[in-house]
Amino acid sequence: MPPLPRLLPALALTGALALAAAPTRAEAPMTDAQRQAIEGVIRDYLLKNPEVLQEAMAELEKRQQEAQRQAQASALKETRDILHNAATSYTAGNPNGDVTLVEFFDYNCGYCKRALGDIQALMKSDPKLKVVLKDFPVLGPDSVEASKVALAAKQQLKGDKLFEYHTRLLETRGRVNGERAIAVAREMGLDIARLQKDMQSPDVQTALQENVGLGDKLGLSGTPAFIIGEEIIPGAVGAEPIRKTIAGVRQCGHATC
Repeated sequence: MPPLPRLLPALALTGALALAAAPTRAEAPMTDAQRQAIEGVIRDYLLKNPEVLQEAMAELEKRQQEAQRQAQASALKETRDILHNAATSYTAGNPNGDVTLVEFFDYNCGYCKRALGDIQALMKSDPKLKVVLKDFPVLGPDSVEASKVALAAKQQLKGDKLFEYHTRLLETRGRVNGERAIAVAREMGLDIARLQKDMQSPDVQTALQENVGLGDKLGLSGTPAFIIGEEIIPGAVGAEPIRKTIAGVRQCGHATC
């Protein structure tokens, strides 16, 4: 931030312009000439001190980020129960774990495929971790169809088998669409006629709408996105940052103690 004396002219000019733009009843309206004179002084000052504009933009960005952080924190409190316990989601790891890791994913997201190994490693090393998986198909119609099949498969698969199905879809090379998702279900012995019927059920549509609504409310802009306690971690950041956040939540209820 520049020294205060250098900012005073800009602050004074801004104040003068604001006062001139909103005259009291006792004041005459500002003339065009007066307005042009004030604007000219401000323009000259900013041209001579362009760093003031950079500092203003940096401050604006900082305030916007803080506003977004506060909005996300509020949304996380409001949606905590549905994030952790919605019947439309599916759970891996310890269903009674003391810390819950929520992942929003897309079956066609390369970063989600990369993060799968991190999730598996975290579950293996932390028997007290509950993982909630939420379909968030943001990468086109193929992703939506794959999610519909996966959500319908939930009616026939439970526990480790459901996570195996999820894993096999994410490990698929190339695009994952409805056809590929059904093929994996057939390989795992599911009743395909029942699966196709369940795909059209209101429960599947409700689950997708619920997840998309949650993502919008939380300001998620892509996948994967991880939520632990009151912390949102965007992107495939690796297992270690997630592990540290889990440890913080477990120790003191916050990402950082």
